[in-house]
Amino acid sequence: MGGAAAASTLLRPFVACADEPDVFHVALIADSHIIDDFYRGPENSPEDTESMFKTAERLTAARDVINALRPKMERVFLIGDYFHDYPSNDIEFYFRNRTRIDHAKDITDGFDMPVHVGFGNHDYSIRRVSREASHELFRRKLGVEPYYTVEHRGFKFIHLNNFLGDTWTRGHRDFNTSMGSLGERQLNWFEAQLEERKPSFVFVHYPLYVVKPVEIKDYGLHALLKRHGGTVQRVVSGHWHRWFEFGRSYGPPHLVMAATRYDPNAYLIVRVDAKNARHELLNLDLVEWNTHFARAYTG
Repeated sequence: MGGAAAASTLLRPFVACADEPDVFHVALIADSHIIDDFYRGPENSPEDTESMFKTAERLTAARDVINALRPKMERVFLIGDYFHDYPSNDIEFYFRNRTRIDHAKDITDGFDMPVHVGFGNHDYSIRRVSREASHELFRRKLGVEPYYTVEHRGFKFIHLNNFLGDTWTRGHRDFNTSMGSLGERQLNWFEAQLEERKPSFVFVHYPLYVVKPVEIKDYGLHALLKRHGGTVQRVVSGHWHRWFEFGRSYGPPHLVMAATRYDPNAYLIVRVDAKNARHELLNLDLVEWNTHFARAYTG
């Protein structure tokens, strides 16, 4: 998981050229953990609890930096834990009150470009709120499906959901929420996406290290990624709130992002060359590996 060497090989010089019509830029963020007036806490440590009261401020600061960058970002992808847990078991509560999902949406609506949100473990509360109810909340409030693809300028940006398989199904013998799994239906859907052979980014909240490698016989996320390593340009996760680099341990390059919950500089700026199906991570040299933190990017 060493990062310094990886940073030097992955970073490329950033030259903004007006005559590059096939080049575009996107930003990645993760783990915003927005709360509301119903939040009670505490978290696991004083640092963690303190961080919760700064989540809105830090996500807003990241947003303002991303909005100001030139060339302009064309999309933003948020890799789960959009908000932090559920103050009520009753889904209608979230329509009678302004809650953390509304506060999160207010902030992300302030981006100057579309924001595409994926699911994290704190966006569920399966011991109290059914997955189906959480999906209904996301659809009605955000227009977001449990997993989906955004196609943009010849690339696929695929939001997977590692909370739909057996490890997140209450009563199943494999129930273990510290381990992610996708379920057969989503795996089949993902395979069909990759078989179109368009260059793809894959976003999945849990790092692959804690996603079940095999779910049905010899079929699972790890095998699909290795089989389609020429199509998948990069897999990006969150959840650990720290920067980690796995290299090509799982086939395509795999990177774990830190969280805006702890650091407003926890974002990635990606330059994508659509013509040559390549990409560059422009601020990777600013990452402080194995920590919450990165230095500010100024373009």
